Amino acid sequence: MTSLTAKELLGSALEQGPDFALSLDHSDPLSGFRERFDLPRGADGAPAIYLVGNSLGPLPLAARDAVTEELERWAALGVDGWFEENRPWYDLDERFLPSLGALVGAGTNEVAVMNGLTVNLQLLLASFYRPSGRRRRILIERPAFPSDRFAVQTHLRWHGLDPDAEILEVGSPGTGAPIDEAGIEEALDVHGEEIALVLLGGVNFLTGQKLDMPRIVQAARSAGAVVGFDLAHAVGNVPLCLHDWDVDFAAWCHYKYVNAGPGAPAGVFLHERHATDTTLGRLGGWWGNDKATRFRMQLDPDFVPRPDAAGWQLSCPPVLAMAPLGPALSLFDEAGMGRLREKSVRLTAYLEWLLVAGLGDRIEILTPDDPGRRGAQLSMRMPGWADRVQARLQEAGVVGDFREPDILRLAPAPLFNTFHEMWLTAGAVRAALEETP
Repeated sequence: MTSLTAKELLGSALEQGPDFALSLDHSDPLSGFRERFDLPRGADGAPAIYLVGNSLGPLPLAARDAVTEELERWAALGVDGWFEENRPWYDLDERFLPSLGALVGAGTNEVAVMNGLTVNLQLLLASFYRPSGRRRRILIERPAFPSDRFAVQTHLRWHGLDPDAEILEVGSPGTGAPIDEAGIEEALDVHGEEIALVLLGGVNFLTGQKLDMPRIVQAARSAGAVVGFDLAHAVGNVPLCLHDWDVDFAAWCHYKYVNAGPGAPAGVFLHERHATDTTLGRLGGWWGNDKATRFRMQLDPDFVPRPDAAGWQLSCPPVLAMAPLGPALSLFDEAGMGRLREKSVRLTAYLEWLLVAGLGDRIEILTPDDPGRRGAQLSMRMPGWADRVQARLQEAGVVGDFREPDILRLAPAPLFNTFHEMWLTAGAVRAALEETP
């Protein structure tokens, strides 16, 4: 990002001193949300500068009470908790759907909370990957998140196909360069008759690049391919309009930017034309069955799927694991994704400006410099010393993460990170590099 762009986002008074950062925090309408989190502590006992919400978000304070409440209900009610009048567990997952639909730009009938991310990807592939004749290839990005690649590889093998032949990758191997949407369009144009399905990360896990999802959907549709997205690094990070973009399906986790806890139950989206189609093939389980007959058990032995995204559920909701999701989503309801995105763009721009101004050619930022092409993340290549810099930052109370072989990722999250923390982080990175040969 150029200095001009940073000044456009942050004001003409942009400067490197701490007073400017503190002034931004003072005028931040979202500053109070930080107090709603129990942030990890550094060695000195003070809250750490937590820049790994792209891996695991911190604990919303209200999540403790939510889990405790369900524990107490379990103790008091036992099995009757499933149908107790006030807050029955029976429809627990459905309470989250209005908030979740708003977060991803979907109707309540198009989203569901269930399983884990890769489990959901496999279930969605079972419905949407239908190889026929020459049309049997799956297009993914390079680098794809490893679990996505593993899911595609194993799914192809399940169909008796060779992943080496049927996976089509788009992107530069090993360079960390942004993925060019024009390259995706070209691949779809050249190989369109061979491509059955497109599965891409909406925001790339390694570089933080945000793909132009509507553009990709249009290209995939023109090629006759089904299109889905892994939105693990996008949900709660960037605005989404999955219904209006005409996405076929998507899956994501809730433990990153949504802050619903380690291993929190994940989410899925199916466009309503699919979600309401009860003839669409799927792998079924009793919680995806029509609610009217679900508890008739052996009296109605045939699976009758619900006419919505919840028709892809398999098992009953894990009550204790789901409890933090409500408080986590309520923060997004209150803050609003528009305001969060505005602050996110400014936080990331400020951190980038400080790093570039203070470190020059000692780092290479892989994340696109256009705010419209990235989420709340900066990925930096530091050949030979990224791991040591990450360790030095940890000692200084700044929590970032290292990805092999030489990438440091920092993710400023607007719900709990501050502009002053960005100033402190830039100084800590500079000090760590000065200590590194």
